[in-house]
Amino acid sequence: MPLSEHEQRMLEQMERALYAEDPKFATALEGSGLRTYTRRRVYQAVAGFLVGIALLMAGMVAQQIWISVVGFLVMLGCAVLAVTGWRKAPKNGEQQSGAGAGGGAPARRQARQRRSMMNRIEDRWQRRRDEQQGH
Repeated sequence: MPLSEHEQRMLEQMERALYAEDPKFATALEGSGLRTYTRRRVYQAVAGFLVGIALLMAGMVAQQIWISVVGFLVMLGCAVLAVTGWRKAPKNGEQQSGAGAGGGAPARRQARQRRSMMNRIEDRWQRRRDEQQGH
């Protein structure tokens, strides 16, 4: 559920106050924590994928189908984790939502565009409901 305009303004005020009070702490919170976390998760998924390949090959060599199936499932799960983690990772130079005063303008603009899109959808929905009730 998206935040209301009032809640977003309050959040922005709190962010500015945090930057004014303790800029070093605010910068540490903003940092690249999400990017580092997702990158680490992708690397772990790649390592798991390689373990899955090893299990698949070991099952084939040992002629144990169940080991090969487990290896394949590990490979599949790790591939899904890697792809979803890669898509969620913010690009270099891109601020994550809720960024502070330093680079908040693009995030605010994107939130405003998203909000206006939601307003348009809600308006269309309301018009359709009104038209259906009128007939």
